[in-house]
Parts: sequence; structure tokens; C-alpha cells
Amino acid sequence: MTDFKYIIIGAGMMGAAAARHLSQVTDGIALIGPEEPANRKNHSGVFASHYDEARITRGFDGDPIWGTLAVRSLARYSDIEVASGISFYSEVGCLFSGEEPISSTDYVRRAFATASRLDLDIETVRPDAMPARFPMFALPPAHNGYFEAQNAGYVNPRALVKAQLTVAQTQGVSVLRDTAIRVNDMSSHVLVETADGNSYTAEKVLVAAGGFTNMADILPRPVDMAATGRTIVFFELDEAKQALFKNMPSTIVLADNDDDIVYILPPVRYPDGKVYLKIGGEGEKSALGSLSDAVSWFQSDGNLAEVDYLTKRALSLMPNLAGAPVTSGSCVASITKTGYPYIGYTDAPNIAVLTGGNFVAAKSSDEIGRLGAQLLFDGALQEREFAAAMAPVFV
Repeated sequence: MTDFKYIIIGAGMMGAAAARHLSQVTDGIALIGPEEPANRKNHSGVFASHYDEARITRGFDGDPIWGTLAVRSLARYSDIEVASGISFYSEVGCLFSGEEPISSTDYVRRAFATASRLDLDIETVRPDAMPARFPMFALPPAHNGYFEAQNAGYVNPRALVKAQLTVAQTQGVSVLRDTAIRVNDMSSHVLVETADGNSYTAEKVLVAAGGFTNMADILPRPVDMAATGRTIVFFELDEAKQALFKNMPSTIVLADNDDDIVYILPPVRYPDGKVYLKIGGEGEKSALGSLSDAVSWFQSDGNLAEVDYLTKRALSLMPNLAGAPVTSGSCVASITKTGYPYIGYTDAPNIAVLTGGNFVAAKSSDEIGRLGAQLLFDGALQEREFAAAMAPVFV
């Protein structure tokens, strides 16, 4: 007899969602993952990228699969908030800023195709109307705005994970605050060993360890995925500046070069009591190849050159930020070979993997988690296009 029917390794956005969904249909579930460290500067264990207060959510997307994952997740936000008693979603809308699309392959043209397929309401704001409509910005003069007012804005990832875990625990999930370091398929069961010296057995295991998936002995073979460091810049806003940015939507500013795309979160109050406006980008490509690399990165304040770039970019797009104190932080993007999450079984028949956010999965994590739960319970994904697109690639 095993300790549990199912063990999910990783208590982040995907793992917590998988635990909630799985516990709706079965019992005997454990979720293994450490809590957020009190001080990241001296923490030497694993981290998670949901240690933040705001991530953009929206359905408007140049890829129909990612758009579908987001819309399905968005549809459940309210139910999760009610069931948990925890609010995590702010519907402030999402603005894309970019030039008129020229070809059918342009991101905006593809995003409108996704919007049509998913019946999304997207308003086009012409360049001459942008300053009055969004006065907090000084966007390029040739840029249109593509505004999704409903079912878009931002989620608080910390609160989202807490909400998922709260509901999962009320549905019988055992949350074990430990770190899995070794997983072995013993044919009749799976053995999970932890950093605290504990051992647990289960009939099946789902590894949802994010950027740390390849950094411990928890998969039979590594997945083809790069853990890439990303830098974030924060502008601290006093009351006067908060008023200037009060009605700001979540925003993505497109560019000819994908590396120059930036995303911007509106003013959000952080645990230190201060209000910050956050900006990040797509340009960093460096891979974190080992646990020590990842730990060092999470302990850092990011890349200084990227901080300088993002600061200048923010000031050019939002001149009213001038004079605001600037700080920075670090997170990790898990980039898969396919560009989609990996949701499937490994070479070991009782060990499955659920990973690969590709820097856009926070908004879609509930549906991604649901698919992971389905994989464990049913043995396969039921939607063929998802199963094919999300098949794991191993190295």
C-alpha cells in the first residue's frame, strides 16, 4: 500500500492548480513544495517565480492555444475567489500598443484571429485618440491601441497560489512543506525522497517544479527546456504619481524586434506597504544550467544592463515616472522547445511532468493545472490538439 494515490511535486501556480482540480474527483493526494523564503538574499534552496504581486492576464493572444488556456482560466477566477475567500484578480483591462499590422503573420493580426475564435471584445484605438484615452503614456505616434476591457487585467500570483491551496486543502489535499530531491519509479509505486529526509510513496507522481524541473533527480530524463533569468524593474510611486497612473491598464508595447517588447503592470501595493509600477522585457536569453546558477540568480537584483535598459524604456514611454525611486528584481522563465507547456508522461510509466510556462503562463495556470490533473486521473489528455501540442520533449 502507498502513502498516497497521487503526489504532485511543486506548489507553484501549476502544481497548486493541478492539486485543486484533481481533488475534485479523487482523494489520496499530496502536494510537496516549500513555502516562500522569508529572505531570498540568504535562501539557498529552490525558489518559485510566483513570488510577486502582479502578472498580466488577457485572452488577446497571437497563439490560439495560449488564448484558449487563458480564457478558460479567466472563467474560473471568480469561483476560486469565492471558494477560497481570497481575492487575486483585478479587472483593469489590457492594452496592446503597436503599429497597424501589415501581414497575416503579424502578432496583432493573429491575435485578432484568436479573438474572433474565442469571441473576445477588442477595441481598436487609433493613434490620434491614444493620448486622451491613455494619458499616462507617451507611446510611439504610429501605434494603435488594442484594448481588452473585460476579462483582462492582472492577477496576484502569490494570492492565486494561496487561493488554489486553500481550496485544495479543504478538498482533502495534504500540503507537505518540503523539497523533493529524488523520484524513482519502482514499478509497483513511485518513491519520492525529500530534502528533510522524508520518503513518500504514491501510485503516480506529477512533477510541476517549474524552472527547477531539470535541476534535481526528479525526472527519468531532463525535458528540453531552458530556465532563463529575467530582470524586473520597479518604480516606487508616491501619492502624486499614483494619481497620475491611477486608471492605467496592464500594457504590452510591441516592437519590430521581439527583444524590444516590454510589458508594464499598473500601480500595485506590495507587502512592504509601498506602491510600485513594474516593467519587464523579453530580451534576456541567458540560461541557468544548474541549481547553484538558479539560486544565485534569484538572490540577485537582476542584470544591471537590463535594469538600465528597462529604466530608460519606461521613462520614454511614461515620462511622469521621472524622479521615482527605482529598484529591481529577478525571476525565471521556463522556455520549452515547443513554446507550449509540457504535459505528459515520461519514460517511467508512473511519472508525469507538468512544466514550461514560457513566460506567459501565470494567467493560464488554472487550465494548465486542470490538464495536468486530467493526465494523472485519466492517463491522457482528452483534447487531441492539446495533447499533441503539449507533448513533452526530452533530451
